[in-house]
Amino acid sequence: MRLLICNDDGVFALGIKTLADTLAAAGHSVTVVCPDRERSATGHGLTLHRPLHANPVHGVFDSRVVAWTCTGTPSDCVKLALNAILDSPPDAVLSGINHGPNLGTDVLYSGTVSAAMEGVIEGLPGIAVSLADFGARDFQPAADFVLTLLAELQANPLPSGTLLNVNVPPLAADELQGWVWARQGLRRYREQFDRRTDPRGRVYYWLAGEAIEEEQRPCASGHITDVEAIRQGRITVVPLQCDLSHYSLLQSLPTAEHVQG
Repeated sequence: MRLLICNDDGVFALGIKTLADTLAAAGHSVTVVCPDRERSATGHGLTLHRPLHANPVHGVFDSRVVAWTCTGTPSDCVKLALNAILDSPPDAVLSGINHGPNLGTDVLYSGTVSAAMEGVIEGLPGIAVSLADFGARDFQPAADFVLTLLAELQANPLPSGTLLNVNVPPLAADELQGWVWARQGLRRYREQFDRRTDPRGRVYYWLAGEAIEEEQRPCASGHITDVEAIRQGRITVVPLQCDLSHYSLLQSLPTAEHVQG
């Protein structure tokens, strides 16, 4: 397969190197276009008021990987790759492997998920992959699972407009409890703003957040949430879409246009 890979942790992140090198070694044609530095939690942010610079990368990835860095966001990188760098569209857009989880409502802020979603918006299959622990360093089980998942998708392609959000527990391969189709959970955070003063006497704030619990929601399908499955040591695969319409509510609302007066 022809694969485009991006991330939000930057070109020197171990996660993207492990993923790109593993896929290239398995015979896939891999192009990396990723930020030149960390761009975590940028969501779908785009660079509109300054130019983007892209430069080839040598000596970081396997010699079979074609790699570029971009001065923009993860979404910038994918848009630039699809419209200016690549000669032809890839078969899929992958993002990751992220250093840390993208579970539940994390997907609304994640640069990793947003990069893969840019591919979906352009009509391509998208896969976002995260190692669900900020301190973990063994990305190989996650990369190996992506190989398995790609083979599955070649045999059973995704419906158009679908992104798969994958989270892998920080466990050795023989400790993983398999993988499961899951639904997006809800995670609440205790937001913390650390108030500081710079050397010129100006006050600034440093944002930190701590996940404190998952809010359970009823689900007719019976699928487990990604947050709970990760606790069980299972790889989670959550199908997402960019259409955020509340369809169950729309079914109870009138379809005719409301007339004023």
